[in-house]
Amino acid sequence: MKPLLLLFLILALTPVSLSAQDDYLEITAPGNRRLQLAVAAPMAVGTQNLPLAKELAELFRFDLALAGPFDVHESAVAEGKNGIKPGTFDFTPWKSTGADLLLKTGYTVSGSTLVIECRLYDVSREAELTAKRYTGDTKDLRRMGHFFSDEVMRAVTGEKGPFSGKIAFVSTVTGNKEIHLMDYDGFNVQRLTGNRSINLNPDFSPSGKEVIYTSYKGGNPDLYRRELFTGAEARISSSRGLNIGGAWAPDGNRIALAMSKENNSQIYVIDKNGKQLAKLTSSRAIDVSPAWSPDGTKVAFVSDRLGKPQVFIMSADGQNVRRLTTNGSYNVSPRWSPKGDRIVYCRQQGNGFQVYTINADGSGDTRRTSEGKGERVRWARGGRIVAFSSNRGGREAIYVMRADGTGQVKISRGKKADSHPAWANW
Repeated sequence: MKPLLLLFLILALTPVSLSAQDDYLEITAPGNRRLQLAVAAPMAVGTQNLPLAKELAELFRFDLALAGPFDVHESAVAEGKNGIKPGTFDFTPWKSTGADLLLKTGYTVSGSTLVIECRLYDVSREAELTAKRYTGDTKDLRRMGHFFSDEVMRAVTGEKGPFSGKIAFVSTVTGNKEIHLMDYDGFNVQRLTGNRSINLNPDFSPSGKEVIYTSYKGGNPDLYRRELFTGAEARISSSRGLNIGGAWAPDGNRIALAMSKENNSQIYVIDKNGKQLAKLTSSRAIDVSPAWSPDGTKVAFVSDRLGKPQVFIMSADGQNVRRLTTNGSYNVSPRWSPKGDRIVYCRQQGNGFQVYTINADGSGDTRRTSEGKGERVRWARGGRIVAFSSNRGGREAIYVMRADGTGQVKISRGKKADSHPAWANW
């Protein structure tokens, strides 16, 4: 398989800022209602390409409706002047729709070159909040659109959105469990591994340039590290027995994982080249699924040391172990939120698992899904959105939702089983 260099060339689409206002502006809707965001139909400049315009408008509506702060709609208004730059259009018809924010887009196509100019306005103040111009190939349309969705979130909330991120996942589309990559909304799927074996539990490095995963391609469940630019790969943990659940530390140099080289599975820390640095747990129980806190000072993990699997937290040196979950008899797969305030995990409910979130102090334990079997949850940048796998449609697939459980939508677009999502925020 060819290296995924082309996947990253798109990162060269550095946006040009068109607005003097790049600082965060706290926008609130009157009466504490949800912000109304209108997405105007993208305007072609010097060319006509209606399928392109439709795809871009649908992308913005999907991204920003999922984001949470907005009610997003397409407002068809009759504009006497229909430009996108300040002074080239009239705010009055948009005010009549009740819109608080207005997203306007213009684009130019010349051969295979696409230029997109995007502008976000505060309608009531008739003020531009942010504007960017992107230049690339026409096939980069969706990437450019996701970039600006990120900027809309930055302008409104002060935090960049997660929409330009990629999701690594396990798919059986080839007949084997191989690692694939896709846009967060399920488009642009690319296969990463092709070893015709069982590959599980991908996890991105903080830089997004490397991914680790467990593979049985050598007969034993070993941990591998793969560079996405070059495709170069190294086996970094191959102890007898399990080498599973690899999780990058925030510093990008350490990896926590579960190994069973001493019969029962325990949590270890290795460096990115495989050198063992520390053994964090030494219980007679089975300890698995390590997850770093965003500041790197703590590790959440799963242990059955009290009889049934529960989520525990310990210091990064293995000290100060405390039980986090006290409800439910079978809790697994913890992941720390980007802000460190919450942990998402899965709890057995009947014949399957459902997604829960809990505060890092053990309070606020709340169920977030209720359909099918929800497993393998991962946070997106900012902590507003999570990805998870579920079989609610009869076949395991990847879904995304807001952190409070609302807005659940399937993003898998293939016809085979997809699971084990891991979010990279490039």
